[in-house]
Amino acid sequence: MESRRSPLKSAVPSNVVSPVRRCSRTACGRPAVATLTYVYADSTAVLGPLATYAEPHCYDLCAEHSERLTAPRGWEVVRLTDGSAPARPSGDDLEALANAVREAARPQGRTAEAGGQGGGRRTADPMEVARRGHLRVLRYPDN
Repeated sequence: MESRRSPLKSAVPSNVVSPVRRCSRTACGRPAVATLTYVYADSTAVLGPLATYAEPHCYDLCAEHSERLTAPRGWEVVRLTDGSAPARPSGDDLEALANAVREAARPQGRTAEAGGQGGGRRTADPMEVARRGHLRVLRYPDN
């Protein structure tokens, strides 16, 4: 008796299909790291972190293709960061950090004396008006 293969047996084995999403560009097999979406109404191409699910009309790109991405003339490219990469500190962040270190290193007795003298220092306590991470923006009431 001849055995016939069932359609499932003749299909490609599932271990050949990779669970990793690949770059959508032709002939590129590198793993995808970003998702490209077009907003036609705004003439904008949005390149962001890899989407959780593969969506229709979205394109997954590898690192090389996402870095070299250009948009048609008249279009804008918006690049969103995922926040997982360490952000480089800005000049404002470094200045705020340096000021905080200087303030913490100043002895308490000297700051009270300097505040009591008429050396241009304000005597009113500052109010917190904004916060960015562990940094605070302070404003004096007379401003």
